[in-house]
Amino acid sequence: MLQLTTQRESLNQRLKVALLSLWRTSVPVTLPTHLATAAPAPRRLEKMKAGLVLSLLGCLVVPTGAYILGRCTVAKKLRDGGLDYFEGYSLENWVCLAYFESKFNPTAVYENTRDGYTGFGLFQIRGSDWCGDRGRNRCHMSCSALLNPNLKKTIECAKTIVKGKKGMGAWPTWSRYCRYSDTLARWLDGCRL
Repeated sequence: MLQLTTQRESLNQRLKVALLSLWRTSVPVTLPTHLATAAPAPRRLEKMKAGLVLSLLGCLVVPTGAYILGRCTVAKKLRDGGLDYFEGYSLENWVCLAYFESKFNPTAVYENTRDGYTGFGLFQIRGSDWCGDRGRNRCHMSCSALLNPNLKKTIECAKTIVKGKKGMGAWPTWSRYCRYSDTLARWLDGCRL
């Protein structure tokens, strides 16, 4: 998740630099003499210029490629996929894990350069162990299959992982944020399942 945040900060910094240079180098508006008396005051021109820059910024900041699911949508898909009390873990545990791994983004790909792995999909399943051409491929699927918003392959692989000796402990974020949480029930608040 750190890389996603870093990428977002880098994009924001580049946008700031571009907008500042646009602001500083904008061409001054000069009107013909016969229209000069009807020309807006300099302060109004500055407001118009600011409005134009903000409009451009709004167009540039639109997220591309992100496919974020709602909390209740995730809960329903996971329940329909058979994860509610699968291997003894409640649906609340799975929804909590999905939030802390990908913020409910089933298309998330995170490259952890420090630990040397890449995580894929809603549960950030490690490619080196569970999917792909390299490594063990214990789920017997491509890593790109884990990026489908229908979550079928993601759920199938998650079931394989949780059947292992670590259970949901295979995800350090579950151990850190969900395992001993006394507020797990909040993950399903308001969801009509």
